[in-house]
This record gives sequence, C-alpha cells and structure tokens, in this order.
Amino acid sequence: MVNVTFKQEPVTLVGNELKVGDQAPDFKVLTNDLEEKSLADYKGKIKLISVVPSVDTGVCSIQTNRFNAEAQKLENVHVLTVSMDLPFAQKRWREVNNVESLQLLSDHRDADFGEKYGVLIKELRLLARSIFVVDSSDKVTYVEYVPEVSDHPDYDKALEAAKQAE
Repeated sequence: MVNVTFKQEPVTLVGNELKVGDQAPDFKVLTNDLEEKSLADYKGKIKLISVVPSVDTGVCSIQTNRFNAEAQKLENVHVLTVSMDLPFAQKRWREVNNVESLQLLSDHRDADFGEKYGVLIKELRLLARSIFVVDSSDKVTYVEYVPEVSDHPDYDKALEAAKQAE
C-alpha cells in the first residue's frame, strides 16, 4: 500500500492501491446539483481525475485552477476534480473561481470513490491528493499518490499522460 503523510504524520488509506494497467473501478459521486455520476457517465472519453482534500484550501485551489486552465488545451479529455467537500461548497468555490472547464464532483455522501481508488484517509475522512488518468476503455494509464498530502502533484507528468492517452 502507498505510504502517505498529512502534515508529516502517517495516515491510513482505505481501499486498494491502483496501478497502471488496472481496470478503473466504477464509482458513485455527486455533481454540484446533487446528480449522481459514475465512471460509466464518461465512457469512451479519457479522464484526468484530480483528487484533492478540499478545494477551499491553498494547494487544492491552485491544483484545481491549474487543471481548469489546462483542460481547455486537452481535446478528448474530461477533467474531473473529486473531493469530500459538500456539493454546495464546491459550487460556490467553482463560481467564485470561474471554473468552467472541469467538473467538480463530491464524494462526501458515501466515500465510494475514495475507497475504490484507495485514497480515503481513515483518520480524517478526506481524500489524499492524487491524480489518475483513465483511457477511453477505462484502463488506468497514470497514477500519482502524492506522498505528503499538502504537497503539489506533478502537473506536467499528469498532463503529458493525459495527452498520450488521447
């Protein structure tokens, strides 16, 4: 299993670590309008899934804004940001930050995504910062579990992986 820390303290991740080549697990999350979404809703598209603890914090905000800006340059890639934030908080944040090129999804209700992708932090009921690229046949082509939750992911590698999956 992946070793992750939060503020330099080890945390426990619930679920199994995903690896390149794995079939991406289906999941259920909520849109900002409380509509249920699953992996199947993005069938046939490449998915760059950016996972953050909370969009209302510094690094998470920067990460989400960066992928929003980059999403406009990606042709057949659906960019999703998943967090444990309430859908209403995500919607408010999205509007304040003029985020229109990616979809914010909430895992708050069931932590289904967090458990299936191995990113649910048991001690905090937050998601560990991570990036997944899933190709159009739902195979995982890129994975980054950021070792320290408060650090940035490798944006360039994730974006390159998404472009290669196109």
